[in-house]
Amino acid sequence: MIKAFYASSKWRLWAYGGGALLMISLWVQVKFTVAINKWYGGFYNLLQQAGDYKDNVAEGVTLFYDKLISISYVLNGFEGEPSFVVLAFPYVILAVLTSWFTRIYGLRWRESITFDYIPRWRSVKEEIEGASQRIQEDCNRFARIVESLGLQVVRAIMTLVAFIPVLWELSSAVDIPFFRDIEGSLVWTALVVSIGGLIISWFVGWKLPGLEYNNQRVEAAFRKDLVLGEDDKANYAQPETIWELFIGIKFNYHRLYLHYGYFDVWRITYDQFMVIVPYLIVGPGLFTGLVLLGVVVQVSNAFQKVHGGFALFLENWTTITELRSIWMRLHEFEKNLDKYNYAAKIASALQAEIKN
Repeated sequence: MIKAFYASSKWRLWAYGGGALLMISLWVQVKFTVAINKWYGGFYNLLQQAGDYKDNVAEGVTLFYDKLISISYVLNGFEGEPSFVVLAFPYVILAVLTSWFTRIYGLRWRESITFDYIPRWRSVKEEIEGASQRIQEDCNRFARIVESLGLQVVRAIMTLVAFIPVLWELSSAVDIPFFRDIEGSLVWTALVVSIGGLIISWFVGWKLPGLEYNNQRVEAAFRKDLVLGEDDKANYAQPETIWELFIGIKFNYHRLYLHYGYFDVWRITYDQFMVIVPYLIVGPGLFTGLVLLGVVVQVSNAFQKVHGGFALFLENWTTITELRSIWMRLHEFEKNLDKYNYAAKIASALQAEIKN
């Protein structure tokens, strides 16, 4: 799976050149998110101080719209403070182009795996369970998940690199006992709750990969009988067989949904609690006069970015579970290909030796 793309001279330009291009694009996007987070501080501070402009409404409204839609930052040679429009529009264009290129990158990866498997599979005389599904569906799903998850992992790492210093500096806004005495308290809080959540998720979702693996096996058996029935309905796709196979699918899905049910209870509860954590820590500073609303919003946004980076695997646990099950199937398929190819070579060598 990995060697077919990254160790092949045919795909080297795509694997490494395309990967480098994606990383550069992601880093530029992260820099835009840092700038937008800084913009939040100024904008919400202006909203909190809106009452100061009651005797000069025109000036206040002008500042308000300048924060949102002014292009004077561009016209002045990129000097001053950019508006939201100046930051958001390039970010949107870059994000769309990155998403498009990432999909193409994933498709090339799938192509490399597929055409690495096919000649090896054609040379094997033994029947390998679910071979067609693994070459067609599993390779496709593997490439699509890695495309999506890989992009998130790289973005998360870059986000952490960019936002940890920001959140560390914003930790000076904490004004509650214990936390205010810890340097970089917001960063440590995000790290601790993310690692704790990941550990709990590991135990709560312990059975999910195995159930996903079993689910793919029963689905493969069901589809195989239907495919064979397209050419031979007399011997395949019989109602009794189809019903028996579907009963297996239903049973496995019910078990899978049950385990996903209690995992979702934990995941959704955790997500909702994490929304209020930065406010619990920084909010009291509003009442002591230590911070303004803009700083609180900045802290909340930066905390969510850092926590999101630390908790990436927790937030994508179901996707990772699916990927693990696909990896198990493809790895098993590769082992069978290697085993049968090796056996065929040994048999061929023995036959040649006997003839001689």
